[in-house]
Amino acid sequence: MDANAHRIALACKGFLDDDEGLRLHDLGREHAPLGPVVAVGAGVKAGGGLLLCVDHHRGSEEHQLGEEYHDADLFDARTGRLDSLPELRRTLHAAGLEDATVPVVAPSPVAARIVAGPLGMVFIDGGHSDAAAHADYEAWSGKVATGGILAIHDLFPDPSTGGQAPIEIYRRALASGLFDELPGTKTLGVLRRR
Repeated sequence: MDANAHRIALACKGFLDDDEGLRLHDLGREHAPLGPVVAVGAGVKAGGGLLLCVDHHRGSEEHQLGEEYHDADLFDARTGRLDSLPELRRTLHAAGLEDATVPVVAPSPVAARIVAGPLGMVFIDGGHSDAAAHADYEAWSGKVATGGILAIHDLFPDPSTGGQAPIEIYRRALASGLFDELPGTKTLGVLRRR
């Protein structure tokens, strides 16, 4: 990743560790030739690919008013809801990624209905409830191209350190027989489609 893009990535709002972000950048760049990449951006342009940035921009459960990860700067008092879309647009502009990114503003399962595969990479880091995580897995995992990547964020093997829905869908993917496990990076799990 070039120094300017890395600086912008570090400055943008979010909860992704730098090492995890750099790994996603590299995976996106490497797998963009297989098809569009869903959710990860910086490495896609370098790989000549297209990013589909899927998000409803209303935040997950833990981002809501009064919750642990609420960000008052993203709260829209006019609607009484979170709105992270302006932040995404500013970040894409600053990083020079507007010509390689298609923001899809919709709930993930709805967006998946209009996105055909094969996809070079899918990065799941949406809602962390059981229902949201399993819906994301069901909507996107079957669209990953042979040789493509399914990356899942926030894997916590010990329930006392974090929610279990992401690691449940990771284990589900492995049990399906459709994916091979690659080395992960911190809480980022990486699977390759057979």
